[in-house]
Amino acid sequence: MALPTPNLDDRRFQDLVDDAKRMVMRRCPEWTDHNVSDPGVTLIETFAFMTDQLLFRLNQVPDRLYVKFLDMIGLRLIPATPAQVPVTFWLSAPAITTVGIPLGTSVATIRTEVDESIVFSTTRDLSIIPCSLHAVGTWRHGEDEPTLRTEELRMGERFPAFTDVPVPGDVLLVGLTAAVPNCVVRLDVDATVEGYGVHPDHPPLVWEAFNGTEWVECLVSRDATGALNVDGEVLVHVPSDHETAVFGDEPGGWLRARVIEVDEEYPKYRTAPIIAGLAASTVGGTVVSGHCDVIEDEVLGLSEGVPGQEFLVEHGPVVGEAILEVTSEDGWQPWTQVQHFAASTPEDSHYLLDAVTGTIHFGPAIREPDGGLRQYGAVPPHGGTIRLRRYAVGGGRVGNVGAGAIRTLKSSIPFVSGVENLESASGGVDGETVEQAKARGPILLRTRSRAVTAEDYEAITQEAAPDIARVRCVTAGDDDVDAGSVRVLVVPAAAQVDNRITFADLVPGEDTLTRITDRLDEVRLIGTRVLVSPPKYRGVTVVARVIARPRVDRARVRADALAALYGHLNPITGGPDGRGWQFGRPVQAGDVYALLQRVRGVDMVEDVRLFGANPVTGERGEETQRLDVDRYSLVFSYEHHVKVEEH
Repeated sequence: MALPTPNLDDRRFQDLVDDAKRMVMRRCPEWTDHNVSDPGVTLIETFAFMTDQLLFRLNQVPDRLYVKFLDMIGLRLIPATPAQVPVTFWLSAPAITTVGIPLGTSVATIRTEVDESIVFSTTRDLSIIPCSLHAVGTWRHGEDEPTLRTEELRMGERFPAFTDVPVPGDVLLVGLTAAVPNCVVRLDVDATVEGYGVHPDHPPLVWEAFNGTEWVECLVSRDATGALNVDGEVLVHVPSDHETAVFGDEPGGWLRARVIEVDEEYPKYRTAPIIAGLAASTVGGTVVSGHCDVIEDEVLGLSEGVPGQEFLVEHGPVVGEAILEVTSEDGWQPWTQVQHFAASTPEDSHYLLDAVTGTIHFGPAIREPDGGLRQYGAVPPHGGTIRLRRYAVGGGRVGNVGAGAIRTLKSSIPFVSGVENLESASGGVDGETVEQAKARGPILLRTRSRAVTAEDYEAITQEAAPDIARVRCVTAGDDDVDAGSVRVLVVPAAAQVDNRITFADLVPGEDTLTRITDRLDEVRLIGTRVLVSPPKYRGVTVVARVIARPRVDRARVRADALAALYGHLNPITGGPDGRGWQFGRPVQAGDVYALLQRVRGVDMVEDVRLFGANPVTGERGEETQRLDVDRYSLVFSYEHHVKVEEH
């Protein structure tokens, strides 16, 4: 039970008016008209109203003290996290020399009449390396060594890419003149296939790159050959660990097309594709970009040479780490960012960054019980210039844009014609609010980095991975969790386009799961088994029929109704409070009626039907008016349908 909040002054407007009238009766007995029509009473009520506002502000003092106490125990607001997405830079022509994309290159979404442009910046340097075809070969399943076909290709001879009847494991090897990590390679293929071809959307073929130890599957953004069925080009995105290797006594950066198994419903190769020509070139490169603006060389001020100095950055809030430097006799010297000064000595060049407020703190001097002073962290020399060589600002949920949204190059780079994100951005989460921090404060004070209760696991998980949108801890005995175990359910900050989420984006990345697991392993009780996973999702499809008001755009009404459905039945931003659909909350037709009735332009909701749906297979269940959801499951909107009719 929470402690009662003290009321510093419980008088309200009417109490103040009554007190003033009683004072008038004592001090000014000749004033006998105390009705509201009297001008003097009007003045009394005016001043009572103003005093009531002052008392209201006075009663906010306990909240201010509460926040200050949280600051004393070391609680800091969790800053926003920036969304991350691989961005591909396309060249205007195949590369003939290395093209550099520097760190901090800005790209953005297209600005519209209603939406501002969302800016992303590259997180590291990218080198787009030129290449050409060096060697080609075939490696049939069961053979010990590949067969080089380079001379046959140069002489204009045709050769089969695989065995006469291709089997899984057959390989077409493509050797490039150099390794091209993070680059996009265009393969111009002159090929034909005898007999039946394969399904272009479900080909029995994958492209892979060799990283020195193993083959890694590559993203193919375009395959105009239909899996080597016809002439065309293939755009292969080479991973970052591509290295030079030797196959068949030929060194080079190697790619391969490998035959794989496919479902029985899709056709397989009946005969091998015939290769008549092959060429390679580099047409682009891919680098991870974050939703932030990179700011360089910002001077914060001059040091006074005393402990506990604070400097405020010009822009905020800050995301990620900042690179701080201080001038000394030897020039600019880098300082190290730390989470606290508890372990810092007077010789350690440490600083602390409050990312939310954008404040740089240097180590304080604390008086010891014996009367002496102890310095935590070094003090910048007197007169030394303090600057941030690089830091970033931005972040938030708005950065979770869909695939293809990033189209604008904000920085001018020679030979680059365009940019594109082939995947959805993810990981963007809004910063913690003061109200959320006030709720987290007692948990932080009680746990002190030790996970005991379900709330402890949730709070520590949120601190370890601020890029997740939601977290829920399931204890032993609930939802088939074994005794001595806990299950931590995490929902990543998935990209949303018109409130729609791709189901695959709700699966957290391996690095996120590893980071959470490692942190919880440090703080769990001995003998407790911790499992981190995404929650189960209950697919739901709404089929509705609404009547539009006269003379309204039915297409707009339908779009708004669909956006409302996808936004309400949403595991991240849905539910009655807009903070995500509640775990275990059922979906009821009555709620959907009320939701659609509030859509602008809807005059009447005629019919609403609910169907369970499998978000993986798309299989639809029976019609119902109430769709139950397991206690620790969330809903996922799958293909809603709205029909808009006129009166």
